[in-house]
This record gives sequence, structure tokens and C-alpha cells, in this order.
Amino acid sequence: MQQHSRTSSVRALILAGMVAIPAGTIFAQPPDNTKVNTRDRAKGAVTADQQKENAGDRDLAQKIRKSVMADKSLSTYAHNVKIVAQGGQVTLKGPVRTAEEKQSIEAKAVEVAGAGHVTNQMSIAPSKAAKK
Repeated sequence: MQQHSRTSSVRALILAGMVAIPAGTIFAQPPDNTKVNTRDRAKGAVTADQQKENAGDRDLAQKIRKSVMADKSLSTYAHNVKIVAQGGQVTLKGPVRTAEEKQSIEAKAVEVAGAGHVTNQMSIAPSKAAKK
């Protein structure tokens, strides 16, 4: 009898969990990236899905990403910057926390790709203190 009661309790917990998960996702508000997404739809805009799959471009993006990730002084924002390589040209996109981070990431990319091969389209995100 005790085994049956324990099994019933486990089933009830599992069922409650299955019901709670979808209910929580209904009320979650997704981030509003409308402005950024509109910018990325502009003709000629470089997006991450345009990353080339040839070995040279993959290697270029990978080396820059490793350099950025190795710098532990950079924010999470900076570590998540988009790095898109196309034909030896690199585009950097996304928010960073400071102008210094923006310059640091661009310098890392130029060190790998070479001068004249990096387009910096990063933006500086407002600080958390400024949001209320």
C-alpha cells in the first residue's frame, strides 16, 4: 500500500510540473529587439547567418572569438559580440558595455584579420544603472 501511495505522489508531482511549465511560458515577456532586427533586415546588412563556411573564413572568425573569450576583463555583452567573416572581411556586431570594450574587440579583430579588413558595427549598451 505504501508503494502505491509513493507512486501516486510521484505521478502527481510530474503532472503538476508539466502543467506549470507551459503556464509560465505564456506570461513571459520576450525581449524587444524590434529596432535591431529592423536594422539587420536592411539591404546589404551583414548577419550571422551569412558567415561563410570555407576554411579560411571559419578560421578567421574562430581566432577572433578565441581572442575575445580569452580576455576575462570583457563583459558578457562583449563576449557575445557577433563575428561574421566573409571573404577575409570581418564584421563585428552587437552591444558592448563601454567604448573601451568596443575598441578592444576591434583591435583583437584587426590583429587577426589585418588593417582594413574589419568593419566595426558594435554599439554601446546603456548601463544597468541608467535603466529604471
